[in-house]
Amino acid sequence: MSGGHAHHGHHHHHGPLAEGDRRWVIGIALNGAFVLIEAGAGVFGHSMALLADAGHNLSDVMALAMAGAAAWLAKRPSAPRRTYGFGKATVLAALANAVILVFACGFIAREAIGRLTSPTEPASGLMIGVALSGVLVNGLTALLFTRGREHDLNVRSAFLHMAADAAISAGVAVAGGLIVLTGRAWIDPATSLVILVVILFSSWEVLKEAFDLAIDTAPAAVDVIAVRAFLAEWPGVSAVHDLHVWPLSTTETALTAHLVRDGGGDDEFLKSVCRGLKSQFHIGHATLQVEVESLEACEELHV
Repeated sequence: MSGGHAHHGHHHHHGPLAEGDRRWVIGIALNGAFVLIEAGAGVFGHSMALLADAGHNLSDVMALAMAGAAAWLAKRPSAPRRTYGFGKATVLAALANAVILVFACGFIAREAIGRLTSPTEPASGLMIGVALSGVLVNGLTALLFTRGREHDLNVRSAFLHMAADAAISAGVAVAGGLIVLTGRAWIDPATSLVILVVILFSSWEVLKEAFDLAIDTAPAAVDVIAVRAFLAEWPGVSAVHDLHVWPLSTTETALTAHLVRDGGGDDEFLKSVCRGLKSQFHIGHATLQVEVESLEACEELHV
């Protein structure tokens, strides 16, 4: 029984970050500072809406930090024991951030519901001023990510999150104005509950995705059935088995598979298949074993 095995030529140590990646650092610093200011204003101004908006802004600061960390971790070389490098740390960070946000939302929701029954009038002027500052900060951050968002999912996601944050801050400013006009303090906790629904919705999606990545579920963007069909269509391939697709990090995907092919596989065949996986499915870490006949012994190991 003869066959071939290949790992598509690449390494885990990537080149230096592009100059445009300074946007992540600027965005994190700018919005991180504003979160602290907004949270402080919420406490001293007795505004649940500002506290909830600070929580929403914090979720996006953490998302920016994870994207920046992913780029930084991708630069680090693998180690003798950490043969895949440190990319998986971004998955663990995403999972931890989502869990923390869910608990934080529960705490804010409890306070907001309490204030609905016995409203405390917030400092409306402070509420409006800080919220309008949020529109400015989030709007400027969104502008940082206008370039390249058509071709980069991370950049497009950052732009949309920051633009949404600007809109929510504008809503908080409007709520502050309504309180000034009507004197109805319940508008503040009611606004905070609306914001919490937005946070929980986005956090739940992140939590589900991070959990799937943590247990090595194939990334949602990769159609495993289509990948199997792609591998089976190559000339001479009669069967595909032991196919596994999993995330190395939040941005990199790996694959292993056994291909049964008459005559085995030469280097050109393996390179062509790996190039196709990269171009069609964005799978950059592919390991293929080519067999003249199916290795039943390998299949029996998977119980």
